[in-house]
Amino acid sequence: MKQRAIYFHREWVIYILLIIIALAIFGKLVYYHIINASELKARAATLRVNSQTMIYERGVITDSQGNILAKSVPAKDIYADPNLLTKTLGKNLSESELNNKLQEIAKELGDILNKDPENILALLNQDVSWVSLARQVDINIAKQISELKVPGIGFTDTYKRVYPTGTMASSVLGIVNMAGDGVEGLEYYYNGELKGEKRFQTQADSNQNNSGNKTDFIKTGYNLTLTLDSTIQHLVEQELDKIIEECNPKRAVILAMDPMTGKILGMGSRPTFDPNNYTNTKETDRKNLALSMIYEPGSTFKIITGAAALEENIITPEQIFSDPGYLIVGSRKITNWDSDRKAHGDISFIEGMKLSSNVVLAQVGKLLGKDVFYTYLKSFGFGSKTKIDIAGEEQGLLVDQKIVKELELATMSFGQANLVTPIQLLTAICAVANGGNLYQPYILDRISSKDGEILFVNGPKLVRKVISETTSRTMSNILVEVVESGTGSRAKIPGIKVAGKTGTAQKINPETGIYSETDFIVSFVGYAPADNPKIAVLVVIDTPKAEIVQGGILAGPHVKTIIENTLQYFGIPVASGTPSDIHNLGLGETSQKDSSPEPATPEQIAGEGEVVVPNLIGLTMRQAGEQLGRLDLRYKFIGSGLVTQQFPEPGKIVNKGDTIEVIFSNKDFTDTKPDAEQEKTETYRVRKEG
Repeated sequence: MKQRAIYFHREWVIYILLIIIALAIFGKLVYYHIINASELKARAATLRVNSQTMIYERGVITDSQGNILAKSVPAKDIYADPNLLTKTLGKNLSESELNNKLQEIAKELGDILNKDPENILALLNQDVSWVSLARQVDINIAKQISELKVPGIGFTDTYKRVYPTGTMASSVLGIVNMAGDGVEGLEYYYNGELKGEKRFQTQADSNQNNSGNKTDFIKTGYNLTLTLDSTIQHLVEQELDKIIEECNPKRAVILAMDPMTGKILGMGSRPTFDPNNYTNTKETDRKNLALSMIYEPGSTFKIITGAAALEENIITPEQIFSDPGYLIVGSRKITNWDSDRKAHGDISFIEGMKLSSNVVLAQVGKLLGKDVFYTYLKSFGFGSKTKIDIAGEEQGLLVDQKIVKELELATMSFGQANLVTPIQLLTAICAVANGGNLYQPYILDRISSKDGEILFVNGPKLVRKVISETTSRTMSNILVEVVESGTGSRAKIPGIKVAGKTGTAQKINPETGIYSETDFIVSFVGYAPADNPKIAVLVVIDTPKAEIVQGGILAGPHVKTIIENTLQYFGIPVASGTPSDIHNLGLGETSQKDSSPEPATPEQIAGEGEVVVPNLIGLTMRQAGEQLGRLDLRYKFIGSGLVTQQFPEPGKIVNKGDTIEVIFSNKDFTDTKPDAEQEKTETYRVRKEG
């Protein structure tokens, strides 16, 4: 019996121990899943944020000269533990004193973070163990908050995407969200490469694989080098600003390409935005209009109609057409932009292009016929995306060939009815310029690792041959005549053969469904030198407000400025006596001996996150951009030439990421004014096609 009692006692001891262990486990589960659930969720959220932001550094985007356009810099996410904060402060403070202290802390945090203290106070008063106060905060700002030594305030490491050039090429570059993913523009299109998720075989990988070791996948962002040139891009942005100032349009686009390869040299539009502060912008302001704007091209499209007719040998440049100022097609009377002033009579095709005659081009379209015309439309790429490597491209719209009648064929011939995008139109016209080759436009030049190893090199992609070299040369010569003595004279550059065409298209009134007599989209396209083009430029202005609304007048001068300065930048003389090297004009590199300014004397020692503003006086755009980019400073360029002024002044202490305003000037530039007869002609109000 005694032995049985001992066994019985031992069994109960074991049972009691098991019950205690079970209760302990149950208690822990209750604590973790109910009592402390919010804190655990908060910590899990923090860990998730850390795992996302610390796993990689997004790659750098630079222009063709190595200037930084976008990069990631270390930053901090700031969070608070309201329960810990109130518990710690509440030990020594009464309830009213605690409330006052929390208000004081909220104000201090609000002042540093530039946020409403009331919103911060509301976060600090929550009965939770984790709240987010701010994301992607600059290191120096986070340091200021750390120095407050507020209990319960914590920091996690992350990266912040910065754009040193501010609004320049912003719609091209796009934006990156708080999670570190590109969501628009290049940042979206090449998101995998910039995050390092797309695998490239580097030399280090090869060596490791050869040794027999397994290569683990590590997210390492790759760097992108673009075909975009900051000097040309600056000219694009400068002319866009002039357009907005001069005629206050709804929208404006400028696109610059290398006609011989399809490289994008410059691309911009208005409205614009600052990608460093995109959360306060509208989606419409962030659109890349060069790819997404769909519009009727007007008379710039006559280049395509003419090239197709010449290629088919349906017409000759000297062929005579009757132009009494109108043409009856079905039930509609087609007129010219200047029909209220004069009838042109019997004129050649060349003269019809110089005068931008709708009547002549409508007759050319009829000679082509619907089927042949559509073959060329599709061959030139209209109605399809160009497949440029930037997100957001639209494909335009071709009228269904089955429903096209005589009237639609006539209006399409001079640029009405069908809808195009700027990138479509300039890509097609580049094919006319370069000998008949349609190239796929592209903006990525190469991809490299963080160690500088080149992993991928892009290049021209020939889509198809659309016209012969003979037709290309003939049409280019005709377009030179348009600039030399036709409606495009505002784009004339002394010493250079510029090929160009104006466009003034009426917009459809959405209320009436018919063409407006007051709203227009004006444009101008040009390339030069015409016999061996180095650059092609398209300017499109939507609904300008001006006394005279005509593509040659409003858009032509901006094409001229960009082409002229770019050719000088490339070292091509534009006239007798004009410097053949852009170095002297301040748009390219100059010798270090001639251009290096005196070093700036700092007004004090720069602290953490601060830099000394360098002396930029006398530098070129490229040199100034490189210096500021190396210091993580943004810049706003004004004018062209060499640096003559800068704000803040050299030696001043500023925070990294601040904007330096740089003013350039050059007294050597002279503007070529149109001749007196052209000035007289352009005083007339343009009503229709130009």
